[in-house]
Amino acid sequence: MFDDRSSLSRTPHHAVALDCLEAAIEAAAPDRAAREAVARDGETLRVGDSEYDLTAYREVVVVGGGKASVGVARVITEVLDDRLTDGVVVAEHPDTLDTVSVRVGDHPVPSERTVTATAAVLETVRAADASTLVLFVVTGGASALLTAPAGDLSLADLRATTTGLLESGAPIEAVNAVRKHLSAIKGGQLARLAAPATVVTFALSDVVGNDLSVVGSGPTVPDETTYADTLDVLDRYDVAVPAAVRTHLEAGAAGDVRETPGVGDAAFDRAETHLVGTNSEALESAAAAAADAGYDPLLLTSRLRGPARHVGPTVLSVAEEIAATGNPVSPPAVVVAGGETTVTIDGGGGRGGPNQELALAVALELDGPAVFAAVDTDGEDGSSDAAGAMVDSETVPDGERRRANEALRGHDAGGYLDGVAATLYTGPTGTNVNDVVVVVIPEP
Repeated sequence: MFDDRSSLSRTPHHAVALDCLEAAIEAAAPDRAAREAVARDGETLRVGDSEYDLTAYREVVVVGGGKASVGVARVITEVLDDRLTDGVVVAEHPDTLDTVSVRVGDHPVPSERTVTATAAVLETVRAADASTLVLFVVTGGASALLTAPAGDLSLADLRATTTGLLESGAPIEAVNAVRKHLSAIKGGQLARLAAPATVVTFALSDVVGNDLSVVGSGPTVPDETTYADTLDVLDRYDVAVPAAVRTHLEAGAAGDVRETPGVGDAAFDRAETHLVGTNSEALESAAAAAADAGYDPLLLTSRLRGPARHVGPTVLSVAEEIAATGNPVSPPAVVVAGGETTVTIDGGGGRGGPNQELALAVALELDGPAVFAAVDTDGEDGSSDAAGAMVDSETVPDGERRRANEALRGHDAGGYLDGVAATLYTGPTGTNVNDVVVVVIPEP
């Protein structure tokens, strides 16, 4: 899975770190997750604990978007076979499915082709009626890959706002609250467009805590945020946006633009959502890989969040406690954690993403035999083409500390780590359930 794994596995502890990361990513594979969630028995479709009588529907369509949407959609098409009548999903990379069209969009900032691809999704949804079963796939990346500007807003307005939000360091919940209110599809609005069709959502979560209203900005679930909330986000994180965006949001806050549908809205009378994959499941597989290798695993948390350069040393402190005291587990051990950290661009402009920044911050503090690795499960850390990085006490020699600190302050963690062969590359993995961090603590 990892490029040049032979040179990366220079000690057994480095190899274990890579084994744990690979196990996590493989557990999050969308086809694997979907196969456990969906099955067909004659004319009965089973999704989780729910059953749907296919004879009750004239049309069965698949729509959706996100980095892992093709993998989930592929399983649905295989299960439904001849009962599937149409479909379109928007992904980051081209692919081919039977019956379902795969359109390509861009991430994390939407493009014209993203808007065109999303229009095809909306066209399919608008054609649905009470005799239609709409199977909606939403995975990480859908907030960007499903883009339909609301009202008179332009793509340029959304691009500028998205860039500002992503660089502000705002948590994904705040970012998506704004995205929902600038969109004609997010925040429950796809369910509103599909009504009175039956809508069944398959969600692969890339959100800490698995809040379904945040995954892909919740196109088919109730939205509890408001236009007033979005203005608060812009002010709190000092995000500059185009005048048209602020005008639109202020009009919504004043009641002049229809609010996104919330809990109790009729749009959700025939809508149901199934969570088919999470970060926790990926972490459990990583912990199992550690145990198989003879290490005592500690699954610390699936809710890492906050500034990457601060979170990394905090996780390291747990490993240091294990090494020093054997508490709460005894070495050899592996600490496993996951979630989503952030980077606030306040100057600089180098290469890298949150996982690389997190790893470099740890490398500056490592002075023992531990191995620390962090990756984004989609294989793309932030906007970089690296999955993350793996570091140890030799990553930053004493004579390089100043340069490493400068790289960290200038958000060029990727530049430094690439230069010392500490960067991890997988290419796009086809899934996305947030980040995975492992720390391997050898026996004293």
